[in-house]
Amino acid sequence: MSKKILIIDDDEILADVLRNKLEENGFIVSVAYNGVDGLSIIKKENPDIILLDIVMPKMGGFEVMEELQKDGIKIPIIIVSNSGQPVEIDLAQKLGAKDWLVKTDFDPKEVLEKILKQIN
Repeated sequence: MSKKILIIDDDEILADVLRNKLEENGFIVSVAYNGVDGLSIIKKENPDIILLDIVMPKMGGFEVMEELQKDGIKIPIIIVSNSGQPVEIDLAQKLGAKDWLVKTDFDPKEVLEKILKQIN
């Protein structure tokens, strides 16, 4: 059975690039462009893994993770952010993030490798 991945990122171009790469590799991909829509999809679709941006309109990534923790939802999260600040990485890990990618430093192949590491 194909694994379901949810991308929550307000950068539509990046989200499309990631979606295409993941779909090429057999994943079922949903995309939300803000945290509020992302939470709604999480509750409906129960994805196997989440790629999550930190800074977004309506609700940011840290708030999404706090909501998931409150609801007892444990889905592996890989942060995809413009920032690689140690303070942010530390907070993300405390909130349950499994890995971190800085947008300017990665290519979609690296995202695929990190996802496979989390779901296998």
